[in-house]
Amino acid sequence: MGWLCPFPPSLRAPFFFREAVATPVIPPYIELMDTLNDTLGATGFEEILADFELLDDWEDSYRYVIELGRKLDPLPEAERSAANKVQGCVSQVWLSTIVHPDGNMPRLSFIGDSDAHIVKGLIAILFALYSGKTAKEILGLDASHSLGQLHLTEHLTPQRSNGLLAMVKRVRHDAERALAKAALS
Repeated sequence: MGWLCPFPPSLRAPFFFREAVATPVIPPYIELMDTLNDTLGATGFEEILADFELLDDWEDSYRYVIELGRKLDPLPEAERSAANKVQGCVSQVWLSTIVHPDGNMPRLSFIGDSDAHIVKGLIAILFALYSGKTAKEILGLDASHSLGQLHLTEHLTPQRSNGLLAMVKRVRHDAERALAKAALS
């Protein structure tokens, strides 16, 4: 049977080779980019924006968004509830808001997940934009402007763009609720 194979024996994979033969190729410069470091504070989104400016074409940006999603912490199963599911997304998306009371200015952080790689990356971008900010700061942010700087909507399908807007609305809604609850306390 070996005589039928057009590749010389030195280039053939052994029959017991269990790993995938073709692995996704991630350009080396994407691996060097700081994709979601541990401090998603004020500079998280600015770093992503700077990285986007270095990328030449949408395919590289697409890969970068997927890499951002891969760096997200896993979502605990308990958080995959109907209450945390974002309505208006084609893919399944779960966002959970953690409110850190700080007097009248609660600070919010988020955890989330999706069943689609690109959407998971979009979640990571939203977390870089919003996580760690006060409810007032979140409500004061112009997400359309910030996300517009990444030129995402030019390349996303209308369904993905609508899903991204649904996630933004969800984050803003949670910030409004946290602010209202803090005002009652």
